[in-house]
Amino acid sequence: MARVLLSTLSTFTHKVSPIQLIRTSTAITHAPRYLSTTRGVLSERKYTEKHEWVAVDGKIGTIGITNYAQEALGDIVYIQLPEVGTEFEQMEECGVLESVKAASDLFTPVSGKVTEINSAIEDRPELLNISCYDEGWLFKLELTVPSELDGLMDEAGYENFLQENKE
Repeated sequence: MARVLLSTLSTFTHKVSPIQLIRTSTAITHAPRYLSTTRGVLSERKYTEKHEWVAVDGKIGTIGITNYAQEALGDIVYIQLPEVGTEFEQMEECGVLESVKAASDLFTPVSGKVTEINSAIEDRPELLNISCYDEGWLFKLELTVPSELDGLMDEAGYENFLQENKE
């Protein structure tokens, strides 16, 4: 960044005043940055063969379904989420997703106690189709057996799983 700034400034020093240089350098150093974090964020998620994902921050896991699952279900019209305080074992049924095509059971990828549900998605189930990895998360739980994460797939493993199971 410093080299670009110095290069830019030295190129224009003979054409601009010192005040303009200060404004230019400020604009360059404070220019907005647009970065795509999708790939990095997805690589931190762990996936199940039933197309759920978990992203862990400390002891809290955020649970959702994958893009593959939401596309297979079609337009989601109803979501039944677990109640806060409910405890689940890994891969235990914890809710239901209903779409215009079918109904599907929801399973928790790791054991834990539900600490929060995404109430926005209960009011607007279409968020799951629009943004299944961000606004469309389902619930959060406090992990009780963090080592279960080791048995889940990372992004590359999940992509391979999808390729191997194409129908």
